[in-house]
Amino acid sequence: MSTDSSDGNAIQRWASSSMSNPERTYKALFYILTGAFLVTTLFPFYWLTVLALTPSDSMIDVGLLPNGFNPEAFVTVFTRVPFHLYIFNSLVIGVVTTAIVLMLASFAGYAFGRFEFPGRRPLMLVFLAISYFPPAAFLLPLFELFTANITFFTLPQVGQVNSPMLFNGPGAMVLPYTALFMPLSIFILTTFYSQIPDGLEDAARVEGNTRLGALFKVIMPLSAPGVATAGVLTFISVYNEFFFAFLMTDGRVRNWATIVWGLLSYQGRYATSYNLMAAASILGVIPIAILVVVAQEKIVSGLTAGAVKE
Repeated sequence: MSTDSSDGNAIQRWASSSMSNPERTYKALFYILTGAFLVTTLFPFYWLTVLALTPSDSMIDVGLLPNGFNPEAFVTVFTRVPFHLYIFNSLVIGVVTTAIVLMLASFAGYAFGRFEFPGRRPLMLVFLAISYFPPAAFLLPLFELFTANITFFTLPQVGQVNSPMLFNGPGAMVLPYTALFMPLSIFILTTFYSQIPDGLEDAARVEGNTRLGALFKVIMPLSAPGVATAGVLTFISVYNEFFFAFLMTDGRVRNWATIVWGLLSYQGRYATSYNLMAAASILGVIPIAILVVVAQEKIVSGLTAGAVKE
């Protein structure tokens, strides 16, 4: 009984102390949550570093410290397979997809954010619902489309017009990526474009600009944080995508295989070079880390502005 009362008194004292000095409580909670976030986020990279520095013949019973020190793995990843070309393919596909998504999403965001028309909200919900579809739902029809000659239309006097094979090419990834990642960009850009005062666009129209001219000269520059946020999120999603990147190519670098296949190239039939896979994973994250560091101000301002502006 005394134990229960002492526990109750301790809880009461802690509650009264927190209420009397809430700043200290908020600071303590901030440090706790920040520490937990850093541990759960950075520990996988630390573990990859441990595996990368451990020699191949010492991979048994690896602890929190590497069994040896072998930084040569960060060089071997480029000599064993052309890993830099896999990274290049991922970067090119990410840049091309991001450019297409931003262009199309800008037009759609301008229409949704600057005009009122019947069915505007339901249509926006339909676009957003597409982004929640699992990629596996699109695999079979897209695989048939990209690997076979599909007849689009038939005219008696012209004949059949067949589609080229897109499998083992960048189109097999750029097209589904554009469809999957464009709805989020449309939503972000719609939020920002709708906040631009009508007077600024009207002034641009008075000076002789068309609506497209006002979009590119006035609305997009004023919505730079939103455009940057949509672009960075799209590029990161495309760069990290696994499903279509794995299934729409045969893994050869000349067929635009991405970084996914580069990592799997260190997995042999009878043995797997875990240290090389770990080193390649660390090197593959570097472009994304550089992008986030360079664009972090735009990302933060874009997310916060889109959340609090009316």
